[in-house]
Amino acid sequence: MNKTTILHTANEFVSNGDNESFLAYCTENTKWVFVGDRILNGKDEVRAYMKEFYQEPPVFNVEKSVEEGDYVMVTGEIRLKNKEGKYEHFDYCDIWRFENGKIAELKAFVIEKKP
Repeated sequence: MNKTTILHTANEFVSNGDNESFLAYCTENTKWVFVGDRILNGKDEVRAYMKEFYQEPPVFNVEKSVEEGDYVMVTGEIRLKNKEGKYEHFDYCDIWRFENGKIAELKAFVIEKKP
């Protein structure tokens, strides 16, 4: 299975609200960098982030995926429900790095779409 397929398979679990199955695709010391916002170190911090921000499963619209070596770059749109129960829309560009077939690092550029 190529890395793009692994990533999209893992993200299907997130779309279905199964964050633990997604986390099985990550290394123990996975690192997620949300540029200009926060850095998450390890599965426990990622799990806590998902619990806080994915109260309901996010809705992804993938536009492009490009794989090269240990990296997969994905662009698209994500919709997340906020604490008031309203969807917020974001454009994103994610750069995922893999180690031994698992997600080792994410560098995410996320920009909120204003109404």
